[in-house]
Amino acid sequence: MRKITFLLLLFFLSCSAFADTVSDREKDALVKIYHATNGAEWKVKWDLSLPVSTWFGVETNNEKVVGLNLSDNNLKGELPDEFSNLVNLKVIDFSNNKISGKLPYSIGNLKQLEVFSLFSNQIEGSLPGSLYEISTLKILLLNNNKLSGSLSNKIRNLSSLENLGLFDNSFIGEIPKDLENLQHLKEMNLSYNQFQGTVSKKIALLDSLNMTMFDKNGNPFLLEINAEKDIIQ
Repeated sequence: MRKITFLLLLFFLSCSAFADTVSDREKDALVKIYHATNGAEWKVKWDLSLPVSTWFGVETNNEKVVGLNLSDNNLKGELPDEFSNLVNLKVIDFSNNKISGKLPYSIGNLKQLEVFSLFSNQIEGSLPGSLYEISTLKILLLNNNKLSGSLSNKIRNLSSLENLGLFDNSFIGEIPKDLENLQHLKEMNLSYNQFQGTVSKKIALLDSLNMTMFDKNGNPFLLEINAEKDIIQ
């Protein structure tokens, strides 16, 4: 009798080990991402018949999806709206892929996001306004894409930001002075865009490429440093 009980216990433990522990909503969002980015051609594919915990690049904690690391995995296509249903995400790294289209406006639903890395893709359009509302963001790397439009003064809401990479896009307008008020910002690169106007010495010193921009003809030039005193924190 004890042997049968022991075997039954092992059976139930093995079943629980292979059961999906994340919510149906989060699993559905992952499946939508997989199909929308041509998962059949990923370098490392997901076996959708297996539990989410076994899927490459998916990090879970307390039955929640908290991380997605699919860097350099041949993702192609646009991010689906369901992407923002992964509300527990803290880390997203989709860098070095072929993701196209615009960033979903609903990206602002990811209120716990700390790392958002989509550099070296084919993302286009302007930054969604909701992105500026993710106050937990520490690292935002969107360089080497096809982004355009101007940067909003709402960038001041990214109060936790430490590293900002937007170089090699097609941003226009002036660089928001509000960047000076981001007290945790230690590293920034905005060069190789089409920003105009002037910048403070404080902002220029953060940019490793010395604020090298391109004019309408594709010629490089340096943004002028204004003579105003840096804002005292």
